Amino acid sequence: MKKVAVTGAAGQIAYSLLFRIAAGDLLGREKVHLSLLDLPSMRQVLEGVRMELEDGAYPVLETITCSSKAEEAFEGADLVILLGAKPRGPGMERRDLLSANGLVFVEQGKALNRSASADAHVLVVGNPCNTNAWIARYFAPRLNPLRFYAMTRLDQNRAIFLASKKAGCRVEEVHDLIVWGNHSQTQVPDFVNAKIGRRALCEVIQDRHWLEGEFVSQVRQRGAAVIRARGKSSAGSAAEAALLSMRSVLGLHDMGKAFSLGVTSVENPYGIEEDLIFSYPCRGREGGCVDVVRGWVLDAFLDKEIRLSEAELVEERDLLLREVI
Repeated sequence: MKKVAVTGAAGQIAYSLLFRIAAGDLLGREKVHLSLLDLPSMRQVLEGVRMELEDGAYPVLETITCSSKAEEAFEGADLVILLGAKPRGPGMERRDLLSANGLVFVEQGKALNRSASADAHVLVVGNPCNTNAWIARYFAPRLNPLRFYAMTRLDQNRAIFLASKKAGCRVEEVHDLIVWGNHSQTQVPDFVNAKIGRRALCEVIQDRHWLEGEFVSQVRQRGAAVIRARGKSSAGSAAEAALLSMRSVLGLHDMGKAFSLGVTSVENPYGIEEDLIFSYPCRGREGGCVDVVRGWVLDAFLDKEIRLSEAELVEERDLLLREVI
């Protein structure tokens, strides 16, 4: 049995995710203990979610616990999905959001260090996810640093849809279309190394102006477009991306295929500064190992944009080192 801890468990993304985990969409037939964490003010809502999970009578769902204490929720956790984060409020700048969430993830990192399994996989979804993952990892030195991840799979999925729409093909025909860098307005969807079927994407979509301009811009702004359309941030699509991210990490989905994931930069082959949580093309291996894919071509456009995203992550890290840590 695996213990799966989920924060922000009374929220929108969790409501789309938890029932799928209970149905076996994450770990198949393996028994699951769901550990749900949210703020004390959300306790009643959390109890309602627990009741609904029970009422689903899911065969793989062994037990459910609810808590408002991170150390309690993370006790012995094998998989941790950090959905909860403070949203940006009116008048808040990105640095304000970084500082506010920095304090949250300092405490969650400490709680992980005290009570989670030393081999736990920790996926950060709450934004700004790259830097939040870096903070949590920093304060959880007992855990394996290579098992802290930031979710950029939703950006990848958005890019795949937009490319398939432009090319007039099915989404499953688009592959090796990943996103580099920070989950922010500097993220870089990689149309250079992507393919449609057996052909390079750039051979199928020959409008380089569209690829460098509208395509990149739409991927970067898709989240904001969803908020404008429905009045709320992405939930169902974010849950799908979180599920696929963790399955890919565990080697349970699309083995051998490249996917987007923010991972710790350690001896990476692309010259990115060490120690950042940076999104690369990755592959999962059986047993829960993630490798950065080597040998991808960075043309002048990609290299320039990737360095801008790298610089933003360095700036975010250094800000937190000065003001929070």
